[in-house]
Amino acid sequence: MAFSTAISGINAAQSDLNVISNNIANSSTVGFKVSRAQFAEIYANSLLGSGAGNAGQGVELTEIRTEFSQGNIEFTNNGLDLAISGNGFFVISNEGAAEYSRAGSFRVNREGFVTNESGGRLQGYQVSQAGDITGELGDLFIDTTLINPQSTSDVSLISNLDSREVPPTAAFDPTDPATYNSTTSTTVYDELGNSHVLQLYYVKTASNNWNIYSTVDGGSQAGPSAVTFNSDGSINTGGTVSITVASADLGTGAGDLTFDVDSTATTQFGTDFAVSSIVQDGFGAGQLISFDFDESGIAFARYTNGQSRAIGQVALANFRNNNGLQPIGNTNYVETFSSGSANVGEPGTAGRGVIQASAVEQANVEITQELV
Repeated sequence: MAFSTAISGINAAQSDLNVISNNIANSSTVGFKVSRAQFAEIYANSLLGSGAGNAGQGVELTEIRTEFSQGNIEFTNNGLDLAISGNGFFVISNEGAAEYSRAGSFRVNREGFVTNESGGRLQGYQVSQAGDITGELGDLFIDTTLINPQSTSDVSLISNLDSREVPPTAAFDPTDPATYNSTTSTTVYDELGNSHVLQLYYVKTASNNWNIYSTVDGGSQAGPSAVTFNSDGSINTGGTVSITVASADLGTGAGDLTFDVDSTATTQFGTDFAVSSIVQDGFGAGQLISFDFDESGIAFARYTNGQSRAIGQVALANFRNNNGLQPIGNTNYVETFSSGSANVGEPGTAGRGVIQASAVEQANVEITQELV
C-alpha cells in the first residue's frame, strides 16, 4: 500500500513537470496560454464508510487548467498581425470545422483568403456591394482585382465672386482671359474611368449678375447659366449648371457624360475670387495598394484611385467557461459541453475585447515562476 502511494506521488510530480516543461517550451509561442496542473488527494472509501483514522492513498491529477489571462501585446510591422485586447477568441474555419484561437499571426494565401499559419481561414462579417458590413459570417477575403470606375454625376462648388469686378467689354472667349473675370477647374470621369478637365468661367454682366460658362477638355462650351445675387452677397437665383458631353466628343469609347455643377453655395463679397471647396463623385478604376484594421475589426482597403472601402470585419467569440475549451494544438481550441456554445459577435461588444492591428499577443508564461 505504501509503495503504491509513493508511486502516485512520483506520477503526480512527473505530470507537474510535464506541464511546466510545456509552458517553458511555449514561452515564445504567440497566443499561447499557460497551464497549471491541479491535484487531489486519494482516500479509500466503501459503502460501509471509513474510519476517522484512514490513511490517504496518495495523489491524483484531476485537471490541467488553462489560464486565459491577458498576455503582453507586441507590435509588429505586419498589418495582418492582430491582437485581442480583452476577452474573446478569433474564429478559425479549418476545412469547415470551427476552431478558436488567441494567436493573431495571419497572412493572405494565394487565393486571397486571410489564414493563420496552419492554413485555417479567419472568419468575419462580409460586406455588401455598397460596402456595408452585413451579418453574414464567412471567410475573410482580400480582393485584389480592380474596383470598377464611377462616372461623375455631381460636382459641388463653394466659392466667392469678387463684387468689385467690372463686366468685360468683349464677348466671352475661353481662349481670351480678357473676356471673363475668373476661372477654376477640376477633374471629372466618364463611365470607363477616363479623366477629363472641367473648366468653369465666370463673367460679370451687371451689378449682382453673372454668367457661368463651362468647357470639358477645352471642347464645346456649355452655357451661359445666369446667376443673380442678393444685396447681402447670397445667391438669389441660378447657380446650378447641367452639362452633357456627347460620347463622340469624349473620344474614349465611353457613353455620354452628364452631370450637374452645384454652385448654389457661391457668394459675392467684396474680396478676391476664391474657391474653398470643389468636390465631384466620380473616380477611375483602382488597384488595391494597402489595407488595415481598426479597433472594431473592420478591414479598410485603399486603392490607387484614392478610394477606400470596408472589405470585412473580424468576428470574435466568447464563452461562458473558457476553461472548458479543449486544446487541439497550434494554439487552437474547440468548444465542449463544459465551455458552452460560442457567442460570436463584433469586437468591443458584449464583453468582447477590441482589435489591435499590427500587433500580436505574446504567451502569458512567466519563466521565473515556472522555474521556481
